[in-house]
Amino acid sequence: MRVEIRDAEWRIDRVDVPTHGGMLLTCTGQSELVRGLTASFLTELENNTRILHPESTELVDDLSSGYMATQLYIDTVLSNTPPSDERIHLGHKAAMDLLPYQLDPALQALKQSRPRILIADAVGLGKTLGAGILVTELIQRHRGKRILVLAVKSMLAQFQREFWQRFTIPLVRLDSVGLQRMRNQIPTNHNPFHYFDRAIISIDTLKQNLEYRSYLENTHWDIIIIDEAHNVAKRSNNSLRYQLASMLAPKCDSMIMLSATPHDGRPESFGSLINMLDPTAIANPKDYASADYRDKGLVVRRFKNAVAQQLATSLPEREVHSPKVPLSDAEEHVFNAVRQATFKTLNRGGGGAGQLFRTTIDKALLSSPAACLSTVRNRLQRLASREADADTRYDIEQLDAIKLACEVVDAKDFSKLQLLKNMLAKKNSSISWDRSDPQDRIVLFTESVVTLDFLAENLPKAIGLKKAEWAVLHGGLRDVEQMELVNDFNRPQAPLRILLCSDVASEGLNLHHCAHRLIHFDIPWSLMVFQQRNGRVDRYGQTQKPEIYYLTGESSDPEVRGDQRVLEVLVEKDTQASKNLGDPSEFMGGQSQEEQEALTATAMESGETAQKFQSLLDGFLGKSTEDLDAFDAERPPTSSGDLPKVTAKPPRVFQQTRHFAQAALTWLEKERSHLNWNQADGVIDLEAPADLQQAMRRLPREAIPEDSRFFLTDDTSSIQADIQQARDDETGTFGRLQYLWPQHPVVDL
Repeated sequence: MRVEIRDAEWRIDRVDVPTHGGMLLTCTGQSELVRGLTASFLTELENNTRILHPESTELVDDLSSGYMATQLYIDTVLSNTPPSDERIHLGHKAAMDLLPYQLDPALQALKQSRPRILIADAVGLGKTLGAGILVTELIQRHRGKRILVLAVKSMLAQFQREFWQRFTIPLVRLDSVGLQRMRNQIPTNHNPFHYFDRAIISIDTLKQNLEYRSYLENTHWDIIIIDEAHNVAKRSNNSLRYQLASMLAPKCDSMIMLSATPHDGRPESFGSLINMLDPTAIANPKDYASADYRDKGLVVRRFKNAVAQQLATSLPEREVHSPKVPLSDAEEHVFNAVRQATFKTLNRGGGGAGQLFRTTIDKALLSSPAACLSTVRNRLQRLASREADADTRYDIEQLDAIKLACEVVDAKDFSKLQLLKNMLAKKNSSISWDRSDPQDRIVLFTESVVTLDFLAENLPKAIGLKKAEWAVLHGGLRDVEQMELVNDFNRPQAPLRILLCSDVASEGLNLHHCAHRLIHFDIPWSLMVFQQRNGRVDRYGQTQKPEIYYLTGESSDPEVRGDQRVLEVLVEKDTQASKNLGDPSEFMGGQSQEEQEALTATAMESGETAQKFQSLLDGFLGKSTEDLDAFDAERPPTSSGDLPKVTAKPPRVFQQTRHFAQAALTWLEKERSHLNWNQADGVIDLEAPADLQQAMRRLPREAIPEDSRFFLTDDTSSIQADIQQARDDETGTFGRLQYLWPQHPVVDL
């Protein structure tokens, strides 16, 4: 029912009866100044409420030329009529190069009464685009007014930008700056999530701030999206992330999870994700089979080999290199000292703690002598605080010997640094890196933060980089700093040439726009980390052949060389997996990252040969393939030939949104003489009138055009070119052009 309250027209969405009498009306605004706003009114306090009875509607003649007012009205009614079938009505027309398999999440989720799905495609296949298509379809069905996106802090700007530029879905970014702005705008005792219908925020911000969590407990959403959803899976310690996600899961009608690595090997962790989507799916999270949830349509997962034909021109096959360099005499001395060391304080109770610590030192040393030195110093500090018995003094002597050996290794004696220097040297670069080419940038990963600091101190001066030409991305940076670094790295005009990264950058980030070379300074002990790291440049949209480099310092000691060979087996398996299934977890039997690392450590501790380790991984292949089959949909990925039957063309008076916009603006111009707009070369230039400026308050600040002038086009190629231009722009805006299609706020108004 429609009502007039306080001189504005509202649609009643809900009626409640409070204990003190009267009625509580929850309404959505319909007239210009309140359109789209939600408000609640007590009838006992609103003395001038007027019910707008349909039978009292006064019919008037349409005197507009060609009955244009009637045509515009009918077209608006048709466009606002929610689809009632399971086909894709609008999402496939977003500003992107459509790959048919990206429709599968929406096609699968729309079959459910409450769409809830885990999009678990392999790294780099466009999970965000699949989510955008599904969200667009839910919005068209009037089921997506309130949207909350949870992402890792380095991904906030990237996710927000993708949703606006390609789908015109506005998400207010609540990073550290956005939160401060929010505090200045909203009274301290008000729930901020009632003010923002569509927001994106870091899950770590929410988990650490009890105030925001309490606000969320009293808020309901139409759609909740969790990016990198494996981070919220249940672990043995019930992390704050898991608790937060579990609290949010019942507070939304639709839920979309995104993760390339959803199964960490523990049935409980994957089961927890499935049960967040549907609490009835798995009765016993410790004992279940794929048949328990497969028919519910909760998971869609595709690998590169399944969609290779569609990706042929957008994802070139990677090229892998494993350059080796002999260890220096100083480094050999450190490895020898570590191999000969024993640790009595750790071996007192048995259990192999001493061997485990030596493996920890080995792992640090394989990264860098600096990382090894840091590990040894930390252990010495702990021993110094104990009572100095004979075992403690013995261990201190052992550690001091390793410490002295590490301190002798300077930058010149560090073989991998010298190898990297030769690879990236200004003259005669062995990888043909052209530092003058803004489209030829380097991504370098290391697991150890100490190694990262060492490289930041020594690598730039070793290869002659200026301060502006390199940067370090690690978890200690604020969210805004991380996003600015990523933006600079993807902007050709920026002087940045090398990005030194810890594994905080291995999840989700698009680093492929100006880079196709990625260097592993140390080799991960888990194939899951291989997958995440390499996916930063080896992903959909990469236009050049990705080049992956694994650096190794080769020892003359057979025992040390055996450990290094174990890591080389991992490199070989990752390369093999990328060419076959497209997912290296096929060789890890569905194990978690921690279990994979422990397996590698065990192989080294036991002196296992590389051949035995390789046979062990090969033994996982059959089991892992069976596990991965549980993710696959019953039907093959949607192909181009399927598009006519899975997409719809809704009836409209105006066949193109551009035609509707032109007719509407022409008609409005006659009604409002102050309306200022024009059109040239397929672009509508519109100066926002008062009602549109009012609606703009709900848009993210980054999406509000300069001088309140909208430049709108329905040409997707122009939009994609503008996206590229915006990425290159120093101002970090969302671009000059905005996509003119039914979902844009201008058309919606």
